[in-house]
Amino acid sequence: MKQILNKFLITTILMLFFATSVYAVCPVCVVAVGAGLGFSEWLGIDDAVSSIWIGALLMSMVLWTIVEMRKKNWRFPLYKTVIFLVYYFLTFVPLYYSGIVGHPLNKIFGIDKIIFGSAVGTVIFLLTHWLNLYLKKINGGKVFFPYQKVVLPIVILLLTSLALWKILMIL
Repeated sequence: MKQILNKFLITTILMLFFATSVYAVCPVCVVAVGAGLGFSEWLGIDDAVSSIWIGALLMSMVLWTIVEMRKKNWRFPLYKTVIFLVYYFLTFVPLYYSGIVGHPLNKIFGIDKIIFGSAVGTVIFLLTHWLNLYLKKINGGKVFFPYQKVVLPIVILLLTSLALWKILMIL
């Protein structure tokens, strides 16, 4: 175990040393979404609510990858769809085989809570991304307030999480 930990630490340090800047979907936003997911799990929040953050994190990584591929001119037919499917496949297949996704008692509206929450998070993150682009467009290419690109998805994801949590309390 100690040897694995040492390899992990060395790899992490090397990755940080050779890391380059990326200007796609905001890296701070990706970290914030990941932190939101970890925090909600730590608090013991229902899977449907915490999975909103899984979907948002996945969508942010998909957008991030697409922008990076465009910059490097790495395109192939249906590359956006393929990237989307690969990220979601690599996330949900292991969850399914480990028994986390697909449990018959972990459903909301007849759908697995993690799948449901992730779908909601994906849609919400994508909508907030488009909202940010729209707001910048109507403001002459400038943001209305500092960190708008980060604040919009985080606030709207928090509000969505709270709304779903309230709905689950009623059910």
